[in-house]
Amino acid sequence: MIAITLFERAEGAILGAFIGDALGLGPHWYYDLDALRRDYGDWIDGYTDPRPDRYHAGLRAGDLSQAGIILKLTLQSLVACGGYDEADFCRRLDTELFPHLDGTPAFGPGGYTSQSIREAWRRRVVQQRDWGETGGHADDTEAIERTLALAVRYARHPRELARTIAGNTVLTQVDEAVVALTVAYGAVLGRLVCGEPFDPHISGKLMQLVTDGSLPFHAVTGNNLQPPRPGDPDPPRAGRFASPDALLSPGYMARAAADPEIRIEPAWKVSLVYGMPCAIYHILPAAYYLAARFRDDFEAAVLHAINGGGQNMARAMLTGALVGAQVGRRGIPQRFIDGLTEHREIEELAVSLAAQAASV
Repeated sequence: MIAITLFERAEGAILGAFIGDALGLGPHWYYDLDALRRDYGDWIDGYTDPRPDRYHAGLRAGDLSQAGIILKLTLQSLVACGGYDEADFCRRLDTELFPHLDGTPAFGPGGYTSQSIREAWRRRVVQQRDWGETGGHADDTEAIERTLALAVRYARHPRELARTIAGNTVLTQVDEAVVALTVAYGAVLGRLVCGEPFDPHISGKLMQLVTDGSLPFHAVTGNNLQPPRPGDPDPPRAGRFASPDALLSPGYMARAAADPEIRIEPAWKVSLVYGMPCAIYHILPAAYYLAARFRDDFEAAVLHAINGGGQNMARAMLTGALVGAQVGRRGIPQRFIDGLTEHREIEELAVSLAAQAASV
């Protein structure tokens, strides 16, 4: 078996995210699964046109949603600057995205604008606030959908990964739990890009980074979650996040995926187990489960994410990045890459970022 390099894993993670986003464009936000099957058949196996009476109407199969467009903007900034430059990133939002928004949901590039971006637009454009005063309280995965690029870029440097992801997240979302969950996803993706397997031990490895001071979470119990003994000192705080729970969830999802006595069949029903809505606490467990269960099968992972309905675009985007990091570029079927409308530009950006990630 040929080893997969960090470069290939980084490239696979970025391509996987874009593929997941584009797969969700047509069948996005069907909460009635009978309606989803009526419009798209029993099994969606590729890119589809949005229907004219639904989200993203007017776009075509293989196009990106606004989440994919913002991810591309993030990549362009990282590639141009050689790393994360907040001023450059914010300038791009100011000049390349916000002028095309009007504060309403069904408007803007990609055919729909998320709540967190609408709130940031309103504070920045209408109220003329400075960056740093633009974050709102939306509990969706919008920040993960762009900061996954930072997780790839700084995969070898968990402390920098956490710092940049937290700083970028609060530009649009300030709820501490959302920020913690966003940083935790980035930490998981970073470990996978570095070659760690997505297995039940993943959370223990993340907690070791907390102990080392690399991740800003607070370890509230002893090793292996054992209770403290009388007289034990309070564990030192490693940073801003009060609880390590966001780092523990991935290990539980991986354990569930590996346990032969726990089966979600068919796997797309993970959306019914963990929830179909947009909130981060519905999307992350499903993405973690699918990424652990299908860690060597990119196609199965993203298609089960899509066929579960609801917020399937985010579910597939996050799953695609996690599995893309595990299988690398070579493990992604070529048809998914070729079917992206902007596949040449996306591939160039993925290669450039992968080169940065591998060289530092």
